Amino acid sequence: MLKVIFIHGNETMTWKDHWSLYLKKELEKLDLELVFETFPDSIIAREKYWIPFLKDYLQADKNTLLIGHSSGAVAAMRYAEKNNIFASILVSPCYTDLGSEEERMSGWYDKPWDWELIKKNQNKIALLYSKDDFVIPVKEFEHIREHLSPDIVVEFEDKGHFVNQTEFPELVDVVKKILKDV
Repeated sequence: MLKVIFIHGNETMTWKDHWSLYLKKELEKLDLELVFETFPDSIIAREKYWIPFLKDYLQADKNTLLIGHSSGAVAAMRYAEKNNIFASILVSPCYTDLGSEEERMSGWYDKPWDWELIKKNQNKIALLYSKDDFVIPVKEFEHIREHLSPDIVVEFEDKGHFVNQTEFPELVDVVKKILKDV
């Protein structure tokens, strides 16, 4: 059975923000093992806590679909550099610290990205982003798109950083597309 792990972004006290409750409800209708948990150190989202949490506690492996939002998408990419997973869905990811001291403290950006390993260690990659994201510049998405060559790309004009919506049916559709290959 495919396991789906949702990785929320930083600066949150719980995974239950924005559209994640909707996503969980919709995915419960499918035959999946779902993991929706608040990650440790959820405000800063440091790599040194999140990667071991994914590997040792949640046991993400080759039968796991990682769905990450913002810092959670960064975590999914970094995890795939060193671990085999089934697939990842990246919602509003970035690859730099965006000039933010808090992002710098997270540790995600301390080393170069190994884009080839990220691609090699999974079967599918999906990228969802909005051109009017007020947190992450579009050039970040374009860079990731160029280097990962995602199988599925969904580009929006008016969703911002996906934090002002309670539903996200397009994301559910992407999960269903990825599941066709299971």
